[in-house]
Amino acid sequence: MKKKQHYILESFSEPEALISGKSVTPDFSVHKVNGHIHTPYSFSAFTGIEQIFSLAGKEEIRVLGVNDFFTTGAYEEFYQHALDAKIFPLFNIEFIGLSAMDQKNGIRINDPNNPGRIYLSGKGLNFPVAMSTYQEKLVNHVIRESHIQAALMIDKTNDLLEGLNSTFRISFEEIRNSLAKELVRERHIAKMIRIKILETIRGEAEQLALLTGLFGGKEPEASLENIAALEGEIRSNLLKAGGKAFVEENEKAFLSIEQIAEIIYQAGGIPCYPVLLDNKEGKYTEFEENWTDLLDRLKKLNISCIELIPGRNSYPVLKEFVHYFDQNGFVIMFGTEHNTPDLLPLTVSCRNGIPLDDEMTRISYEGACVIAAHQYLNAKGRSGYLDEENSHNARSKKEWFVNLGKAVIDKFITIK
Repeated sequence: MKKKQHYILESFSEPEALISGKSVTPDFSVHKVNGHIHTPYSFSAFTGIEQIFSLAGKEEIRVLGVNDFFTTGAYEEFYQHALDAKIFPLFNIEFIGLSAMDQKNGIRINDPNNPGRIYLSGKGLNFPVAMSTYQEKLVNHVIRESHIQAALMIDKTNDLLEGLNSTFRISFEEIRNSLAKELVRERHIAKMIRIKILETIRGEAEQLALLTGLFGGKEPEASLENIAALEGEIRSNLLKAGGKAFVEENEKAFLSIEQIAEIIYQAGGIPCYPVLLDNKEGKYTEFEENWTDLLDRLKKLNISCIELIPGRNSYPVLKEFVHYFDQNGFVIMFGTEHNTPDLLPLTVSCRNGIPLDDEMTRISYEGACVIAAHQYLNAKGRSGYLDEENSHNARSKKEWFVNLGKAVIDKFITIK
């Protein structure tokens, strides 16, 4: 693939000319968007970025957002494939933080199992990304602490394997070199354990016996052929709390909400809150159960952008929630994550495969347009969606950003 030497948005016309020019389709067609996927640079269902764009093209997705944990390492490769595929790239990132007060009070935010734990994304970062030395140190510190935890879990796993008289061991280096582009996470450990068991142990009975031993006497429920389910069981029974190889995360591995927001601002991005919303039992976390309170708290945190993974939500709840936050001027994004072994479609849908309706599809696309306009303006050296106080522009400005983003996306995907 031929490497492009500059960010092509820099060469686009000025905003007024772009909006009024022929680059905008007359009917402002609404394109399919997936604004949140993980790549192999953190953990992903995909074998590589080329596969992502191949599948996106087949599903006629025209806007695609990379959203890896802690790293922007995929950006260059993602951008090159986006140019070739004529799919507009959104440059995002995701962090895991900690609210000490919410943890103390037992308030679950958007992690259903860990009070105080909070996921925050940054949308529309600069390309290429440039952080201050201090911000880079913060990010590298988080990655280092995460890797220390992973290494300790690997050591515990190897001790178990030795006690079970297993013929194989796993190593941090092998996992990093063969399965992870940059960040080694527990999902990589689970994947390597599965691979080693199936490759080095002959006989299904012997394979199941070893898994049972690793699980503390609990027999696996998933079949050996069901890769995603089997790796999920390895994570939950071995590497999660209660498992014999579990290692609790050091609080040093978490940044505060304020630190995460500052990193995102410095990188040119927009802080975005990933919403869990309802689970399969129709329950919510304490932080999200009252939507009015959630709205007020996000505003106090200076967050004007939210994202959802509709595949885990019921259609009626999602629609009502999205309508409420749209009416309150929030930028709203949808995605699929793809940070498990399941290679699901890239087309966003609600729980049980219910498709998005026209209203939600439009809201999703308009959110992508705002992020696209933000990236374009930053590339041109102009102010993006956030003002000098890192607050979003007035609601009256949002329509202008949507129209500009439509023009930017349309021009990008029609480049010859």
